[in-house]
Amino acid sequence: MAKVYVFDHPLIQHKLTYIRDKNTGTKEFRELVDEVATLMMFEITREMSLKEVMVETPVASAKAKVISGKKLAIIPILRAGIGMVDGILNLIPAAKVGHVGLYRDPQTLKPVEYYVKLPSDVHERELILVDPMLATGGSAIAAVDSLKTRGAKNIKFMCLIAAPEGVEEMKKAHPDVDIYIAGLDEKLSEQGYIIPGLGDAGDRLFGTK
Repeated sequence: MAKVYVFDHPLIQHKLTYIRDKNTGTKEFRELVDEVATLMMFEITREMSLKEVMVETPVASAKAKVISGKKLAIIPILRAGIGMVDGILNLIPAAKVGHVGLYRDPQTLKPVEYYVKLPSDVHERELILVDPMLATGGSAIAAVDSLKTRGAKNIKFMCLIAAPEGVEEMKKAHPDVDIYIAGLDEKLSEQGYIIPGLGDAGDRLFGTK
């Protein structure tokens, strides 16, 4: 079964408060999302495997460690997921970036895929799927479906805030995908909005309504 990690790091919680604040402007909102994404990625990569190498310091030869194993790729769900990418690349600049575009059909309310572009070696990489919000879980589930149909085998999902309902749906649909959350909120409204939430992440990132 998928593991769910809710981060209690003081810096993450502090910055998340200002992300939620309706008075936080677009520029500051973007910067805070960047910073929280960096901090979350620091935690997510804690268990990356290492291998021992020899390095020449100015003084002597030394045994040291470098990252080994699967390489990373960051996959934002368009459009709001783009707001988390730069913060992750600040920490792991060599990671490749793919994209999954989804929109919600106004009739069925189901997510519809309209764009997918992934690294050619996606089946060999550890993928971090990112989206600021996990509400009903529909978009995240559809995005993971899309990745798996293209050969992805190792996927983690990272979001700023989530509703318990979305987390449960995601766990049922993809029990092999661990979920990383900065803030687990109270519930979904009848309209499917996270409460207390942070509003529409895409609109707040890009200054649209």
